[in-house]
Amino acid sequence: MGSVTSTDHALPATRTHSLNDVRAIIPEACYQRSTGRAILALAQAVVLYLLPIAGLALTNTWWALLLLWPLAGMAVSGLFVLGHDASHGALVESRKLNRIIAQVCMVPSFHVEAAWDLGHNRIHHGYTTRQGFDFVWHPATADEYRAMSRLARLRHRFEWSRFGSGAYFLRTVWWQKMWRFNAPGKRRDAIIRDKIVLTTVLVVLFGAAATWGAISGGVVGAFWMPFKLLVVPFLIFVQVIGWTVYVHHVAPDIRWWPRKEWSQFKGQMESTTIMRVNPVVNALWLHNIMVHVPHHVDARLPFHQLPAAAAAIAEHYPDTVRSARLSLRSYANDASQCKLYDFEAGRWMPYSEAVA
Repeated sequence: MGSVTSTDHALPATRTHSLNDVRAIIPEACYQRSTGRAILALAQAVVLYLLPIAGLALTNTWWALLLLWPLAGMAVSGLFVLGHDASHGALVESRKLNRIIAQVCMVPSFHVEAAWDLGHNRIHHGYTTRQGFDFVWHPATADEYRAMSRLARLRHRFEWSRFGSGAYFLRTVWWQKMWRFNAPGKRRDAIIRDKIVLTTVLVVLFGAAATWGAISGGVVGAFWMPFKLLVVPFLIFVQVIGWTVYVHHVAPDIRWWPRKEWSQFKGQMESTTIMRVNPVVNALWLHNIMVHVPHHVDARLPFHQLPAAAAAIAEHYPDTVRSARLSLRSYANDASQCKLYDFEAGRWMPYSEAVA
């Protein structure tokens, strides 16, 4: 995993550790939103979601389910990525319309937009990879691991394995930091209101699916239909999004920072990754979410402008911007090495160092 290479046009030393200076080199054109691009992307995402859902509603053939479920799960992910963009206010010009789009797009992924805005937009983006602040894939230290109960250690070993990213995201991010969490102060009312609205919508959707299932398959169908239409695609989405966030911020050469050493520049530039992915997969479902460094430098950048912004940043910071090709092999290798973290030494550790 190397850094992006390009012609070196390094800025003066006094400008190398300010995130505002990084933003200053992004072309103004990269901030231009396109309503047409947004509508086209949303229409594509909706069609890619409805087609496998319709197929799932009409068949119980095992091989068809095994084909349609991953397509539905990826479609939930595609809608979520666009909802994530809208939640940042980056999809269209209207702030109100961005929020509505975010809320609608996050329904299939069962996400509370107001809680996501606080946890992801404000905390994760505001304190990326800072010890004690950024809760998303925050590593445990050796002392913390030794203090865990046996059950907690087993859970940690599974969630930080190559198979556990979905379980980690489901428990830590989706459940603990969103559904269970009600922020104090002015955000509390908005989060509670969004939870009530989303819960109502989900009750209607599950009820409609159960009714359709009961008509076509009796009591068993009433349970099976919402499970195959809504639950399984959601669980596949959870695995996809957990894995996606992991590869953005966890690797043997990605540092997490003690509070006193951390800065916006370090978190957004040095501890974030651009992942090179299959262009077809990116065009259908990912919407440039893997071009992650410019998104962290400035979340106002719309998804279709991220590659141009990344090129501009890499030109000025060729030795800082981290880029890697996304592969299952590299992910498995990273997951095998990144278990615990030594914040003083700035390095990842295996479990053996905690129990030695």
